[in-house]
Amino acid sequence: MRRRLVEALAARLPFYYGWVILACVCAAGFSRPGSAVATLSIFIAPMTAEFGWSHTQISAAVSVGGILGALVSPMLGGFLDRNGARAVLSVAVLATGIPLLLLSFTQSLAFFFVFYCTARMAFSAPFELGVHGSIVIWFVRRRAFATSVATLVTMFGLVTMPLIAHFVMQASGWRAAWVAIGVTVLVVGFVPTWLLHVRRPEDLGLRPDGAPAVKASGTAFVDEPAYTRSEALRTPAFWLLSLFTFLVYPVQAGVSLHQAPFLIERGLDPTVAATAVSTFALLSAVAGFAYGFWPRRVPLRLALALVGLTLAASCVLMANVQAAAPAYGAAALFGLGIGGLLTTLPIAWADYFGRSSYGAIRGVALTVQVVGQALGPVLSGALRDWTGSYSASLATFAVLAFAAAAAALLAAAPRKVDSRAKG
Repeated sequence: MRRRLVEALAARLPFYYGWVILACVCAAGFSRPGSAVATLSIFIAPMTAEFGWSHTQISAAVSVGGILGALVSPMLGGFLDRNGARAVLSVAVLATGIPLLLLSFTQSLAFFFVFYCTARMAFSAPFELGVHGSIVIWFVRRRAFATSVATLVTMFGLVTMPLIAHFVMQASGWRAAWVAIGVTVLVVGFVPTWLLHVRRPEDLGLRPDGAPAVKASGTAFVDEPAYTRSEALRTPAFWLLSLFTFLVYPVQAGVSLHQAPFLIERGLDPTVAATAVSTFALLSAVAGFAYGFWPRRVPLRLALALVGLTLAASCVLMANVQAAAPAYGAAALFGLGIGGLLTTLPIAWADYFGRSSYGAIRGVALTVQVVGQALGPVLSGALRDWTGSYSASLATFAVLAFAAAAAALLAAAPRKVDSRAKG
């Protein structure tokens, strides 16, 4: 019944059904930051104050959730290639919203770990594969634009979620804030994806980007690379992109989680800290959309190198924050780097290796990404507990970001017969 209704809708629409898919992806993407480290950062101060947890302990939940995501991502990649992103994204929304609601009942560290780690696992693997897997399958020529739109909406969610948490917390406490976040995730993210998502354009007689399919076999005329997972693993580009990912994602997760407590520790008002987090998210949205217009003739590895340099500079600036103005400046610079990362890296994986085995290839690479994300928060929290400040962690992250920029410069696109990937 659902399939027939979708087919009828697609036949009547005056535009490509891929834009409906993009709307579903955007709804899911908006809900994804419910379990983002930037959202959790709003809860660190009140929850550690009430329960006496250390920064290392609460950071470890992020890391454990990321490791769980790393374990499931290779299996999810193959499932995505065979079955499409609808089930992956629907489960991701449910596995985020319900556990976040239940966090309002937290009374122990073990309870917090069980439910936050579940939500964080969904953030790390199913959302990442489902969102970008949908875009890769439905768009080729307009892939960069579609990815930038999805990043823009996801970052709007990242602007919104910490503010929802902060203002509900100010009015009714941190438990009510978890309820508000969980409800927002479920209301926005689930229904459109479950009802309207379709596996691939060929299932509706279409080609990527909207041209009608004409081959009797139902396959689309897509002139792009077509690497299998085993072929991709034999290219230097796969390992250099993976190295870039492993170096840069500890910076993304470590700074995002501890940004608010760091600013509060420097003597800034909690409202300034919360709005600085939202400033970083807002600039991430702007940068993510802007990077979607990166000229196709300019190698993507240069965009990735620029991302690494921007993140390194933001860490250096943040380490010297003493007042509100530089706090907003550092947050804005960090946001510019994160927005570029979230848009450009998925495009690079798709443009370098194609859509036919995207899930399988990205599933392996995503293991590296989520391990990096898992290391960042616990490294930052441990260095803070050990040294008494965040200075050491920010210095470490600056070095990692500079190294990531160097790895990106080496990550030229692989070359294959009849491949037109550009990198």
